[in-house]
Amino acid sequence: MRLAAMTVFLLGAGLLHAQSDQAKRLEQAATVFSEVMEIADKAIPQDLLDRAQCIVIVPGMKGGAFIIGAKYGKGFLSCRKKSGQGWTSPGSVRIEGGSFGLQIGGAETDVVMLVMNERGAQRLLDSKFTLGGDASVAAGPVGRQATAQTDAYMTAEILSWSRARGVFAGISLQGATMRQDLDDNQALYGKPLENKEIVSKEVAPPKAAEKLLSLFNKYSGRKG
Repeated sequence: MRLAAMTVFLLGAGLLHAQSDQAKRLEQAATVFSEVMEIADKAIPQDLLDRAQCIVIVPGMKGGAFIIGAKYGKGFLSCRKKSGQGWTSPGSVRIEGGSFGLQIGGAETDVVMLVMNERGAQRLLDSKFTLGGDASVAAGPVGRQATAQTDAYMTAEILSWSRARGVFAGISLQGATMRQDLDDNQALYGKPLENKEIVSKEVAPPKAAEKLLSLFNKYSGRKG
């Protein structure tokens, strides 16, 4: 009996710790998005946000030595609901590798991505895909009023930005691999839901995600 009780206690403690990690990361993601959008003339262009199908935020992505190119981060994705009003509960993602350029070398970097069309959204919800391979990706323009009508911005399925050492800029992320994280979804939702299921079935959001989703609703506008 004592062994069984101890096992239950340890499992419960492990689940609470995992939930705590996820809640902290959701808070960090909300902070990243809020701070980026509050930059007076250097935010993500509003017309891109209004047209985006999904948003991905990876706070504090870790970069190793530039020559080695070791990079790793965890974050979340959310897509517009079928009605076009509001955003789905977050699904957990991991991003690894890729060519990030000199800005990320050796530093922690916040990454923000907008998925601009249905095909990109479908790729995003695969269990694993490669940026620039399975889905086209381009460095996003900076500036709330920046024009986004160039061929690169109009044809790319995913636009991406990074923030490191206080500098917010577009970044291509070519070759990076993104995959869903079922363990983190287990911690958030109590079972290892796939991201496709979270989005398509519009699973109810955990309380820890409320701030992030409210910011998406505040800044994203409507799907045009």
